[in-house]
Amino acid sequence: MKTIKAENPAIVSEIRVALGDEVANGTVLLVTELMKMQHEIRAGESGVIKALHVSPGDELRGGEPLVSFEPAEVSAQVSQDEQGQRLELSEFEARMALLADSGRAKAVAKRHQSGGRTARENIEDLFDPGSFTEYGALAVAAQRTKRPLADLQARTQGDGIICGIGTVQGRPVAVMAVDYMVIAGTQGYNHHRKMDRLIERAGRDNLPIVLFAEGGGGRPNDYDVAPLMVAGLNVPSFRHFAAHRGPKIGIAAGLCFAGNAALFGLCNVRIATQNSCIGMGGPAMIEGGGLGVVQAHEIGPSEVQKANGVIDLLRADEAGAVAAAKALLALPHSDEADQAATPEEALRSVVPADRTRAYDMRQALDALADPGSFLELRRDFGHGMITGFIRIKGQAFGVLANNPLHIGGAIDAPAADKGARFLQLCDAWGLPVVTLCDTPGFMVGPEIEETGQVAHISRLFLAGAHFSQPLVTVILRKAYGLGAMAMAGGGFDRPHYCCAWPTGEVGAMGLEGAVKLGQRDRLAAMSDPIEREAEYQRLVAELYQNGSALNAASLLEFDAVIDPAQTREEISRVVATVGPSSCSDRYVDAW
Repeated sequence: MKTIKAENPAIVSEIRVALGDEVANGTVLLVTELMKMQHEIRAGESGVIKALHVSPGDELRGGEPLVSFEPAEVSAQVSQDEQGQRLELSEFEARMALLADSGRAKAVAKRHQSGGRTARENIEDLFDPGSFTEYGALAVAAQRTKRPLADLQARTQGDGIICGIGTVQGRPVAVMAVDYMVIAGTQGYNHHRKMDRLIERAGRDNLPIVLFAEGGGGRPNDYDVAPLMVAGLNVPSFRHFAAHRGPKIGIAAGLCFAGNAALFGLCNVRIATQNSCIGMGGPAMIEGGGLGVVQAHEIGPSEVQKANGVIDLLRADEAGAVAAAKALLALPHSDEADQAATPEEALRSVVPADRTRAYDMRQALDALADPGSFLELRRDFGHGMITGFIRIKGQAFGVLANNPLHIGGAIDAPAADKGARFLQLCDAWGLPVVTLCDTPGFMVGPEIEETGQVAHISRLFLAGAHFSQPLVTVILRKAYGLGAMAMAGGGFDRPHYCCAWPTGEVGAMGLEGAVKLGQRDRLAAMSDPIEREAEYQRLVAELYQNGSALNAASLLEFDAVIDPAQTREEISRVVATVGPSSCSDRYVDAW
């Protein structure tokens, strides 16, 4: 016979067996209580009860015998309750089923019918399998005083936003994905609380945040908190998201208005789908402001927002947008293998032999970059400047280049704004930058000055002066005046390395203009137009020879003249010698 003894002081609360009972291994024999906590005493093996040494209410000091039993094979089994069939687990499973897309079949079908994906489908596509941890999944809209809780749980899952952290190609990343299937993606009280928690959590480790922005702004009918506030203008989400120093990547699909548009605008890189409509005010706000009745699709369609610079990357659908986000998140990490580029001799033929002939700078970028690595930003805005990301021998770079196909590569206000913001972005993300210079300088003229050219151009100098990452400037052809200086971060002595191709030419201003201004009286004095033209061409050629890359480098105007075919090697070698740098603490301007 075996006896079970008390291990600790306690009071016998309940006895579950009687003399002669058969008990299976694991059966609860009796219950004791200590400090208001109950403890079950279970059989360690099967047998028959032979003696009960205590009664309910008995005080135990520890070591006293409780139950004696004779070990034996018995027919009794542990009850379902004792095996752990728990009501709360069933409740939990039911609640979690409501959160899954499979629990919202009608809403999901409607979403798919419109060509969209659900928030959870986007998250699954973004993150490495099995890496996502969700925060605040069980939240519901703050409307318990007006709506049954069961209804809120079934129709306001997560209060319309999914927040969490996982890894994207091994990099820890946070996400806030608005769930448009919940009250049209409007922002409620708990919605904002979840955002604030996620932003704070991401801020601890400076994690990138990916925002899937869709839907409207603040929700006016969160009745639970209505008596406690009037306008709710002390919500910290916008301020905290704006202040977050980790990379912020926004994806807008479908309708994105008001609060969601404001958050989208705060992102460092803004990706949108072809069907997106983005605006600071939706139809209701426009009508409420007395500005007429408009349809949602008339407000900020993607064709408008890509041309005005709001959209950095336009993609056909959410799958393409997520793929772009993953490419951006991978930028700090070098490829494991060095991919062979286009034959580097191709760089030798990029610039035409005729110095007056335009060419496609994007061909130079394609030849410079590892195959398929060029990711261009804001292509449809600021046409005079090309900005984007490339890889050279696996190393990620930002690239800033003039566009000779647009006003000869001259820099106007939109191009300056575009370039300045891009330098801020690369600085904040800790990426080195390569600038490809082929510009006659800043655009000039009375009409140009009406655009605020002076202030816009100054932004390019300011961004270059404060840029703290490695900078390499390559002069492909023209490098004239202040425009060329701005392309080099403020001057040819500013980059870590400033070099030119043999086709390079430099000067305080364009050669033709310099001759026309400097030799105006002399040329005007020539009555023979043929003689005047010949003298003009001779003077231009003389200035060109003086400002040629080889002559300018011999006078130390910049660091070197290089073989175009060696450009990749030169850039890679220079950046390898630069000391460690860190991401800038400066914010990235929304414009």
